[in-house]
Amino acid sequence: MAAPSNLSPDTYEHIELEVDGGVATIWLNRPDKMNAFTERMRYEVIDALDRTDADDAVRAVIFTGRGKAYCAGADLSSGEGTFSRGGSDIMGKNGVPRDGGGTVSLRIFESKKPVIGAINGAAVGVGVTMTLPMDIRLASTSARFGFVFTRRGIVPEAASSWFLPRLVGISQAMEWVASGEVFSAEEALRGGLVRSIHEPDELLPAARALAQRLTENSSAVSIAVARKMMWRMLGADHPMAAHKVDSRGILERGRSDDVREGINSFFEKRSPNFPDRVSDGLGTIFADWTDPAYD
Repeated sequence: MAAPSNLSPDTYEHIELEVDGGVATIWLNRPDKMNAFTERMRYEVIDALDRTDADDAVRAVIFTGRGKAYCAGADLSSGEGTFSRGGSDIMGKNGVPRDGGGTVSLRIFESKKPVIGAINGAAVGVGVTMTLPMDIRLASTSARFGFVFTRRGIVPEAASSWFLPRLVGISQAMEWVASGEVFSAEEALRGGLVRSIHEPDELLPAARALAQRLTENSSAVSIAVARKMMWRMLGADHPMAAHKVDSRGILERGRSDDVREGINSFFEKRSPNFPDRVSDGLGTIFADWTDPAYD
C-alpha cells in the first residue's frame, strides 16, 4: 500500500500514541487480530517515532499491545502470497523490495529516545524481531516468544540476524531460530532476551517506572548520544573506533550548557534542569565516524 496521507495520532488505525509525564506509549492496536503486523501499522509506527523524536517533552518511549497479545506476527490474511512481494513498497537499488519489518527495526534503532518493550502477550515473528532494537524488554508472565520463520519456509527478518546474536549470543540465537519453537517468558529471561518478568497488571507500571528512572536526572541530549554510541559500537571492529567517538563526545558535550548545569547542580546538591534539547540536534560527534580519516 502507498503511505497514508496526513498521518497523525488522530488518524492512526492500527496503533495508538499516548504521551504522559514525559513517557510516550505506542500501543499496537488490533486486538481482534492479536495486533498482527500490517503495512498500515508499519507506516504508523514510523510516524509515531518521528513525532516522539521531535517532541522534547518525550524522554522515553514504551511499546506494548492492546488486548491479550503483543504482536502475533505478520497478518497472514493474504495466504500463500503474504511474503511473496518482499514485505513493503520500498525498493532497494537492486530492485528487491525492502523488508517491511526491517524498516520498523531500523527506525527504532535510530530513535533519539530510549525505547522499552513491555511485552504483554504473544510476540511471534515480526512481533518479536521488532523488539530487538529496543533498549530494554520487560515481559508479562503471559508473554510467549517465537522466531517461527523456518516453520513458515522463510528466514529471519527485521535485521534480526544482526540484532539477535548480539543480544543473546550465536548459540542461543540459532537454537531459537532453527527450531522455530514458541517459548515462555521464563526461557526468554534465561536466554537474556528480556530483563524481567511481571504479572500482567504490573507490567506497564514497571516499564513506566523504569523509563522515569532512566531519564529523570539525566541530560536528554547525552542519553541520545550515548544510545547512538552504544548501538553503533556493537559493529565496530576495534575499540579505537569507540575511543575516537568518545573523544569527540567528551569535547563537544564538555562545552555544552548541560555540562555546566550538571556540575553546578552537583555542587549545589539539587536535581539538574538540563537546558539542551534533542530537537536542536546531536552535534557532529558521529560525522563520518566510519571514515578512516575520522580522528
